[in-house]
Amino acid sequence: MIYADNAATTKISELALAKMLPFLQEQYGNASSLYSIGVKAKRAVEQARLQVATAINSMPSEITFTSGGSESNSWVLHGLADFNGEAFHIITSSIEHHSVLNACHALEEKGVEVTYLPINSKGFIEIERVKAAIKLNTKLVSIMFANNEIGTVQPIAEIGQLLKGKGILFHTDAVQAVGHIPVDVKSLNVDFLTASAHKFNGAKGTGILYKRSGLELSPLVFGGEQERGIRAGTENVAGIVAAGYAIEESVGEMAERVKLLRAMVEKTVKGIKERIPFVRINGDCENRLPGTVNLGFDNISGESLLHLLDLKGVCVSTSSACNSGKDEPSHVLLALGLSEQQAKSAIRISYGKYNCIDEVETVVTAVCDAYAKIIANR
Repeated sequence: MIYADNAATTKISELALAKMLPFLQEQYGNASSLYSIGVKAKRAVEQARLQVATAINSMPSEITFTSGGSESNSWVLHGLADFNGEAFHIITSSIEHHSVLNACHALEEKGVEVTYLPINSKGFIEIERVKAAIKLNTKLVSIMFANNEIGTVQPIAEIGQLLKGKGILFHTDAVQAVGHIPVDVKSLNVDFLTASAHKFNGAKGTGILYKRSGLELSPLVFGGEQERGIRAGTENVAGIVAAGYAIEESVGEMAERVKLLRAMVEKTVKGIKERIPFVRINGDCENRLPGTVNLGFDNISGESLLHLLDLKGVCVSTSSACNSGKDEPSHVLLALGLSEQQAKSAIRISYGKYNCIDEVETVVTAVCDAYAKIIANR
């Protein structure tokens, strides 16, 4: 099997797995307990907090562990709304992950005003649109760092600079970015950043929330004093430990991995275009995540292509994993200006840590053969 859907989830790294296992077996103590195995668990959690903070250039005290990116995103939006009440305006984009979009829709029902910015034909938010959308009651801008379907990397640093000193908080959903491209919360001028360990070869069930020092959120879970009293409940020690080592490993390997992933995507696109010349790249060809490419074939069903590829042992996707199973076109591709049929004709290929360039020819052949079979059977 060739797994080329790393934007959906990644295989846990061997290092992260080895480091987490003791906290499921020998060192299984509760991190809030005062005896030795509890103290060791607490130290391991704090070590992971330091590893995450170092990776994104923050302070350990600014890192809170959650169950995933969706929880972290929802917490930021609803937590800030709790402090600001109904006289609250949010600026976001039309291509955000559903954990942001659906949280915004829920807030609108409570009277919060939300502006959804469009993207241009390449998939980017234009700075002037952000600037024009700002109102006197704008309290938060939430723009994703990198899109999960088309891979476009947004101008987060420029938006952060625009908002600096305006009294407007800035959140970025960096679930697809962290561990894959450089992320520095200080230079980006972000107030909140969210990430998820299973996207950078950690374990599922561990999320990250960066909250700039001095800012407040209403508690997500009430109970004990875990996570400084704002997210109570026994910590997922093993998952947190895995997240720390996975992010440290991913950042350390990033420079070399980016080169390889870009080469793999370039070779994939070139190979498919040689046999299917009219295939379209959805989104920008340059400023995108190194291992991700979204391809449109227009006159076939992307889902049919996916199933044929699965039979050939190649795993890709047609849209966000969070929206799979629904007979709806991707909201991201529609926002690009594609028709419903065009949006349903696309597949996403996303390579990762455990792919190698020797697999590209197999992927190319599988895609082209599956496409030819669909056309022949129409």
